[in-house]
Amino acid sequence: MAKKSGKNVYLVALLLFLGGVGYLAYSGFSENSVYFLNVSEALATPSDKLKAARLFGTVAEDGLSRSETGRDVKFRLEDQENKATTLWVEYTGAIPDTFKAGAEVIVEGGLRPDGSFQAKTLMTKCPSKYQKENRG
Repeated sequence: MAKKSGKNVYLVALLLFLGGVGYLAYSGFSENSVYFLNVSEALATPSDKLKAARLFGTVAEDGLSRSETGRDVKFRLEDQENKATTLWVEYTGAIPDTFKAGAEVIVEGGLRPDGSFQAKTLMTKCPSKYQKENRG
């Protein structure tokens, strides 16, 4: 009878272990799931679904403003296919040297209740002058 209860202890320990690993995997995937959208898709998505999103587009020619410290920027992000569709983005942090009006950017963050996008990261697409030329 002692052997049977010993097997039960191992079985319970195994089930607890697998349950813990399963929970950690599930919570890790759900927290790190980020939508990758253009501006039109982001505006069409309900705001409660955009708590974590990565958007891409072009910095609009008008509306770009930087703070005096140089670490805060507010700009309109244009949809690449429909320039009339824009979304206000606010970002605090290191601003890439290649960031300017007309630059293609990727921002990661979440939608605020007021409809603007609070970016945690700001990345610019490398200009074509940095790409290797075809030598042929």
